[in-house]
Amino acid sequence: MLTLIEKILFVIATLVSLYFTYRGVARIMQQIGSGRGKMDWSLAYKRVGDLIVKVGLFQPVFRLRLVPSILHGLIGWGFLSFLLINLADLIYAYTGFKLLEHTGLFGNAYRLLADIANVAIIFGIVAMVIRRFILRPATLSTRETTLLHPKARAGILRDSGIVAGFIFVHNSMRFLGESFGVALTGQADSWQPSISAVAGLWSGVDPRTLVMGEHIAFWLSIGAVVAFLPYFPLSKHIHLFFAPLNFALKPERKSIGELSYINLDDQSIEQFGAAKMKDLGWEQIMDSFACIQCFRCQEVCPAYNTGKLLSPAALEINKRYHFNNGGTTDVPMLNLISEEAVWACTSCGACVDICPVGNEPMRDILDIRRNLSMMESAFPKQLETAFKGMERNQNPWNVSQGDRMKWAEGMSVPTIEQNAEPEILWWVGCAPATDARAQKTAQAFAKILNTAGVNYAVLGKNESCTGDSARRAGREDIFFGLASQNVEILNEVAPKRIVTTCPHCLHTIKNEYPAFGGNYTVIHHTQLINELVGAGRISMNLEGDNMKVTFHDPCYLGRHNKITDAPRDDLKSAGIEVVEMPRNGAKSFCCGAGGAQMWKEEENGTARVNETRFAEAKSILLNAAGPSAGADTVAVGCPFCLTMMSDASKADGNNIQVKDVAEIVAERMKV
Repeated sequence: MLTLIEKILFVIATLVSLYFTYRGVARIMQQIGSGRGKMDWSLAYKRVGDLIVKVGLFQPVFRLRLVPSILHGLIGWGFLSFLLINLADLIYAYTGFKLLEHTGLFGNAYRLLADIANVAIIFGIVAMVIRRFILRPATLSTRETTLLHPKARAGILRDSGIVAGFIFVHNSMRFLGESFGVALTGQADSWQPSISAVAGLWSGVDPRTLVMGEHIAFWLSIGAVVAFLPYFPLSKHIHLFFAPLNFALKPERKSIGELSYINLDDQSIEQFGAAKMKDLGWEQIMDSFACIQCFRCQEVCPAYNTGKLLSPAALEINKRYHFNNGGTTDVPMLNLISEEAVWACTSCGACVDICPVGNEPMRDILDIRRNLSMMESAFPKQLETAFKGMERNQNPWNVSQGDRMKWAEGMSVPTIEQNAEPEILWWVGCAPATDARAQKTAQAFAKILNTAGVNYAVLGKNESCTGDSARRAGREDIFFGLASQNVEILNEVAPKRIVTTCPHCLHTIKNEYPAFGGNYTVIHHTQLINELVGAGRISMNLEGDNMKVTFHDPCYLGRHNKITDAPRDDLKSAGIEVVEMPRNGAKSFCCGAGGAQMWKEEENGTARVNETRFAEAKSILLNAAGPSAGADTVAVGCPFCLTMMSDASKADGNNIQVKDVAEIVAERMKV
């Protein structure tokens, strides 16, 4: 199709474009490589199936914003098809031979695919442009109070416009050029219905005009690709390359909340956490290039949703714009996110869970905390009491270890000294052992275990805090001491299974203690209750009111450890109707206590996180009540959630109760 001169010009233009594109990509790879650690390419082979689902089907995209996700799918799947279509068009342009359009079923299917993909992309991008530039929903931007790179606010819109313009020109011109080609044949092609419909408009047009139009359309279509390529490394469109790399190469983690191990016995370590961007892992730097600036992480962030300064999206965008404007990895992290925003994070993991490209802004924030706490001693002063308690008495409540078993007075709760080989080792946890309200959960669970005749034991005075709050607050030294001590004791006991009454204990022992040499089978108390009900070892009194309860999924149970069914099954087995809040399961809204927030004042905002969550629960309960008088309980499965939701209920001044699942089951259990 192309003349000799056109072929030469196209090759020259392509080579120049690829040269500048290479320079841009090389710059990015150098920046990523300056981060800590090395890529493990062997992981990619293990994740082929996962990559097909996430990259080929865009599965993570469809977890939020259904209509925009469908539009994104139209564009994305269309572009995957265009990898083949553009190759075929280039072959045709240089040889005049339509390689993939020979007669037969394959050629027919190919032309139909090309026709559908072309229309899908054009429709999708036009709809996305209308949404971005005309409808302009608040979810596609951030508040003025959010720390954002000075060039980002205008830059995001400009970048969106450039990317959208490229996609529209490339695909509309390809569509138009194909319609000229069909018109030149003099007959419609039933396997290209949309293109043939447009080709009908050119009936009677001089063939020479159609040929010229085909040439112009090619140059505008494929030429748009050549022109766009050097800009590609600077644009958010680069996520097409780095999102798959994110999914393929991210270090293996047992949970989205598992933090990297720091050996504090190694005296050569001089830097803890991230003071500058170069202190981040390579994968954390790559996150900034994978980010598509969709603000989904911000949309689900409990801190941002309650008016705090934190925006996980802004952190990734700031990293990216810093690079795009000539910055290096020597930049201080607090130039990219404010210190107040750092301490507003609840480590709920919602930003990591929802990100469609696998980014982990929470991990950056916790690494910054490590630096602030370990290197600068710059942490909220309210945390000092919890830190001292964990250092002196092995619990943040600062209760004496000698009082660790007071909660069990008057009950038959065997310690490991009394039962050296239990089937279940119950890790009670600091809150159920020392906090007056949470002790009721421990007492209820003990009643369940005793009624079921479970062979169990507790560590009693030998049990210490797991160190979760210290670690999330950046105090790796406190965590390291507690973890090392606990693993030593647990390895000596060699438990067959561990059950915890706190999701934070479950997460830490199950996912983070293996780095210290502690590998255990750990379950949540709601899972064990479910087992006992299923085995017929406890039965419920199903007579009485038709009680309705809404269950609040603790972040470290549902999102971090994917345990969502067991607590609901427990409630249902007790004859209780569970009414769901809109945000439930892995999408649950945080109670506000995680990330060491339990021990400090909440940052300034428009609302409190726990009260926001409680209002959601209250609304659901009131709507579900109807003629029932029993729709008055919020069920939880975490002592932190129990405290936060109870406080919110008191502040609200209503009679809605907040109870752990174990309490509800114990009340309705036949003894």
